[in-house]
Amino acid sequence: MGERVERVDEQDRVIGVAERGEAVRQGWLYRMAMVLCRDASGRYLVHRRPENSSRFPGEYSWLVAGAVGVGEPYEDAARRELREELGVEAEVRPLFKFLCDGELSPYWFAVYETVVEEEDVAPDASEVAWHGWLTGGELRTAMTNWTFVSDSRDAYDRYLAMGMG
Repeated sequence: MGERVERVDEQDRVIGVAERGEAVRQGWLYRMAMVLCRDASGRYLVHRRPENSSRFPGEYSWLVAGAVGVGEPYEDAARRELREELGVEAEVRPLFKFLCDGELSPYWFAVYETVVEEEDVAPDASEVAWHGWLTGGELRTAMTNWTFVSDSRDAYDRYLAMGMG
């Protein structure tokens, strides 16, 4: 059986449990946790997904992301994704949450942020093909010129609209 997630409603209340692939196929809402990583000087960590990835191969993201497991709080999922994808143990701070009409399926999208040391980042090659640090201006340019995961771009637009970037 695949990854299990909690099905939720439009108010983010749990209404059941499903296999993530089934939730995607059926268009059922579930939860995702994302983490925006910055370094001490304020640069953003950006990464490219591997070409053989099952979701968004070769596309860029400025967020580390993953589904929230059954019974797992968003914050715990965010920290787990940091550990799994970047090899980083760090505290996270909530930024915002929104109902995302994702490219693959709809879900609740909770965005967190953390500050990490560049030398502590040890990406999992199955999740991250390349990573680098960009200033705010460089990230704006990259958003225009590079192919970013659509949900990552949506979160970026909301981040800017909230005056955070």
